[in-house]
Amino acid sequence: MEALFFSTGIVALAEIGDKTQLLALLIAARYKKPVPIILGILVATLLNHAGAAALGSWITALLGPDTLRWILGASFIAMALWMLIPDKLDDDTRLSERFGVFGATLIAFFLAEMGDKTQVATVALAARYHETVMVVAGTTLGMMIANVPAVLLGEVAANKLPKHVVHRFAAGLFAVLGVVTLALR
Repeated sequence: MEALFFSTGIVALAEIGDKTQLLALLIAARYKKPVPIILGILVATLLNHAGAAALGSWITALLGPDTLRWILGASFIAMALWMLIPDKLDDDTRLSERFGVFGATLIAFFLAEMGDKTQVATVALAARYHETVMVVAGTTLGMMIANVPAVLLGEVAANKLPKHVVHRFAAGLFAVLGVVTLALR
């Protein structure tokens, strides 16, 4: 359960102000159809994070425990530093109307998550906890916790969140996890 709860919390915090949350706002403003948008986000996140968690699990099978500990500790500390750099959404997110709202959301979110903080965090969390299903469930839940309100409440709610404070808090969590991982033997 620790893997589920920690994965949920860290991704929900990391996602606030992230480019995919901004993408959720943009898509919601453009299409004004929350149900297919939310379903598109869910499916894209499940697919993306399942692949990322599988990669994290595979990495643990290749590396020895000491090497893995140092890589994971350094990765979490790097994620802490990365959290302090705010995301900006590229304006090149338009998809053809032929995919529909669900399809456009699914494609846009899947591509936006490639190499994103939450995808990298999913790889590291799966390697750390060795519970792929719980990590994917947690990271997906964290994405939904952050993005569903963005879809439903729109830009007004997102502008009232103190993004810099949330990013610093998430950075602190990553830093603590990195230090704890390095300290474990």
